[in-house]
Amino acid sequence: MASPPLSPLGAFARQHDPDRFLAALFAPAARREALFALIAFNHELARAREVTSTPIATLIRLQWWRDAVAEAAEGRPARRHEVAGPLHQAIAEGALEASALAALIDAREAEAEPEGIPTREAFGAYLRAGPGGFAVAAGRLLGVADAALPALQRLGALQGLAGVLRSVPAHAAQGRCLLPRDALAEAGLAAEQVVADPAVAEPLRRALAEEGAAQLAKARTGSLPRQALPAVLPAVLAARDLARLAAGRPIPAPRGLGDRIATIWAGFRGRL
Repeated sequence: MASPPLSPLGAFARQHDPDRFLAALFAPAARREALFALIAFNHELARAREVTSTPIATLIRLQWWRDAVAEAAEGRPARRHEVAGPLHQAIAEGALEASALAALIDAREAEAEPEGIPTREAFGAYLRAGPGGFAVAAGRLLGVADAALPALQRLGALQGLAGVLRSVPAHAAQGRCLLPRDALAEAGLAAEQVVADPAVAEPLRRALAEEGAAQLAKARTGSLPRQALPAVLPAVLAARDLARLAAGRPIPAPRGLGDRIATIWAGFRGRL
């Protein structure tokens, strides 16, 4: 029997966040469109800083999404937008919680700070609230019990760490650096130097990747309910990326067959 055609929202998620899209395919069919809406929403929040040239413009874009979420929670009409519309529906149906989505918006405000992220502690909070918060929102959508949500948040945050470290060159091309300034200073660097030449951050990037790989290996040893897997399955890819970064090896873009098979195999086994 042929698989049903992918919805426009699913195609959007596949194009813009293929790692989370692949994980979402392991979610129950009834929950998949809402999960695609969450993935697409998260992508739009990530774009807020990428497509704007000033912090104020970034905050204005984030406020647009904050208003869209609030309007859905209040039962007001959906906005005419390829992502805001399906997101509105998922909120109205109770699949996504407006408060969790608002928290994801709040987390992105750190990316608009002209001075960057000041400390390792603030960096950790950013990862827990952003990618960690995404994993929690996805877990709630999938019906995961509250007791398991802290584990999802840890795994999501470490996936976020891999994403930030992987994106150091891309962020530099956009004129920004999300590495914590105190860690940069300990390495004798400033954010401006990394923006000018991302290669100077390679030793720090390797060190942070080694730390993250050890933390992720420990986090993956815990047991998770099978229904939580689509929320954190990209941690499989994060582990592979952190190992590559720690060894100074490149991360393939787009991902190779080995990465995809590792994710699919974990999904079929039902464990990370």
